[in-house]
Amino acid sequence: MGYLNNITVTVDAILTKKGRELLARNDGSFQITQFSLADDEIDYTLYNPNHPSGSAFYGEAIENMPVIEAFPDETQIMKYKLLTLPRGTAKLPVLELGFTTITLKQGASLSLTPQTLNYLGTDSTFEASGYTATIGDSRALSNFEGVGVNTSDAADLNTTSTIGTNVSRTVIGTTLNLTATTVNTLFGTSTTLNTILTVTGRDSGARLTIPVNITKVTT
Repeated sequence: MGYLNNITVTVDAILTKKGRELLARNDGSFQITQFSLADDEIDYTLYNPNHPSGSAFYGEAIENMPVIEAFPDETQIMKYKLLTLPRGTAKLPVLELGFTTITLKQGASLSLTPQTLNYLGTDSTFEASGYTATIGDSRALSNFEGVGVNTSDAADLNTTSTIGTNVSRTVIGTTLNLTATTVNTLFGTSTTLNTILTVTGRDSGARLTIPVNITKVTT
């Protein structure tokens, strides 16, 4: 990772690991249909309305901050997407899964129903377009599905199988169903498989990433 020269305007576009997976399949599943913007690198506390040179310099420190070049780990970039909310909104929407960490024994199942807090004028609500969920290592789960959203995009993702090892999988739904793997050889000499689950509200842009731990059942 390096820094981009902020003297000139640079568009540094690369594929994430997930994008590379889809491209490598060569089955038409790699299709760019939308884009989003984020401000992960901006420290808004540097905005200085008391700058002695006047209002044109309030954001000088922010504008002179170095910009990090794009990198392919989708779990570490674009965590704070820009979104449009009604004027006067005092709180940003956040996701609630009911868990800060998910721990499952081999073969155990869990259903998650994400909720979005501070959204559309309510304390808690479900997003009409559902939620996008990505498991970092699909091998950790024997079943990972999203239900409750009946669109072609959701159907395509929810029926896509993964090929290879240590690849992620993404689904769409209002409810997420997880079942831990029963394959003992994945554990090697360890007693735990560790990965992450990232859930994003498809309307609000709110995002939450939590650890997922699968524990080996010994007999």
